[in-house]
Amino acid sequence: MTATVTSTSAQPARAGITFPDGFVWGAATASYQIEGAAREDGRGPSIWDTFSRTPGKVYAGHTGDIACDHYHRYVDDVALMADLGLASYRFSVAWPRIRPDGTGPVNTKGLDFYDRLTDELLAKGIDPTVTLYHWDLPQTLEDHGGWTNRATAEAFAEYAEIVYRRLGDRVATWTTLNEPWCSAYLGYASGIHAPGVKDPAASLAAVHHLNLGHGLATQALRAAGAQRVSITLNPCEVYPVDPENAADRDAARLIDGLANRIFLDPLLRGEYPADVLEHVARLTDLAFVQDGDLKIINQPIDVLGINFYNPAYVSAKPGAPGALDYPGSEGIAFRPPVGPVTDMNWPIEPASLTRLLTRLHRDYPGTPMMITENGAAFPEGPAADGNVPDQRRIDYVDGHLRACHDALAAGVDLRGYFLWSLMDNFEWAEGYKKRFGIVHVDYTTQQRVLKDSAKWYREVIRRNGLE
Repeated sequence: MTATVTSTSAQPARAGITFPDGFVWGAATASYQIEGAAREDGRGPSIWDTFSRTPGKVYAGHTGDIACDHYHRYVDDVALMADLGLASYRFSVAWPRIRPDGTGPVNTKGLDFYDRLTDELLAKGIDPTVTLYHWDLPQTLEDHGGWTNRATAEAFAEYAEIVYRRLGDRVATWTTLNEPWCSAYLGYASGIHAPGVKDPAASLAAVHHLNLGHGLATQALRAAGAQRVSITLNPCEVYPVDPENAADRDAARLIDGLANRIFLDPLLRGEYPADVLEHVARLTDLAFVQDGDLKIINQPIDVLGINFYNPAYVSAKPGAPGALDYPGSEGIAFRPPVGPVTDMNWPIEPASLTRLLTRLHRDYPGTPMMITENGAAFPEGPAADGNVPDQRRIDYVDGHLRACHDALAAGVDLRGYFLWSLMDNFEWAEGYKKRFGIVHVDYTTQQRVLKDSAKWYREVIRRNGLE
């Protein structure tokens, strides 16, 4: 946490590398971002339906009503995956399709869709990896407090078991939550994501209930017979701008606590870090943490999913407003990116991924890991010849795959890599402005075109390595 990393968009020229036998190559998506069919076959409204229809919340008023129309085009999309040679496809289930109000009657038509998708994947030799929650909370649950309410964690466990009962005979790997940091802080502290709440204390209650929801869902999945259970976090390396400055080091430790350890420690150690509890106690009375909760949260997992995009650099700066998505971070300044960035203005630093993975391997020994998201937004579209040249994305992924290989060489138990994203899609508050896909989507015609990065990734998978 005290090392200094130099920004770079590409690694120096290196010899070809090969990944271990059995290394899983995949790609990932999320339900609200690609499915569309927002009002079809009994699907209820989610917080993102509400949020995206609220003026000023999403770029240009975009919504996920149609998105990539994957709900109707999944057969063709799976054929694309097969053409790329994917070993696994990570997709999420939309909770409002299964229980439209979050509890109550089960919508069998919603389950039927994921049943068809699973069968189509298996028919093409692609292993389905299911994420149960990728941010599309049923609006009815939010009306009763959402993740600030303990009942949402309990309802999530019930929903997890319902989905498992339908798909568990064919799906081996189950991920409970995707990036609870985003759900809690972007949803309830900064309000830039659904449900759009700006309340630091509420966000901390959401952190705990998301952690609890994972634990309860893991118990339910295990009891129902699940083979492999995981959770996906988005940890990042947090660096002091001046490693020699004690105040900067303290600032980095505080942000690391709110970004990383507030999730990792209860999940993998059964406790919240003492310094994090001390900080949080300034903002809330922690009454939402009940006896026995940490034991529930600390369920054994089979793999820890890691979503990685960029590190953070912070310094102590009295009077600085801090960041809304880090409650209580007043007096801390976040350094703007230095060097190359993606279209999201995120710094490109592959070496930070190696440092993160080796840090997790050291601090939480015996935890197998999987890169469940990594990729970059760049705006390139079709050229005159119809191809989509996106060399910057190729350079980005190449650099991060080499970073993964460096982590493997250092002894990290890294099982696979899921590229984000299979296709361009609804990028949350950015609407359709930002394109992460290796498959270009024309949102007017829904035509899919393989970008150069998709053709390159196909070769990476074929050779199980890089040239």
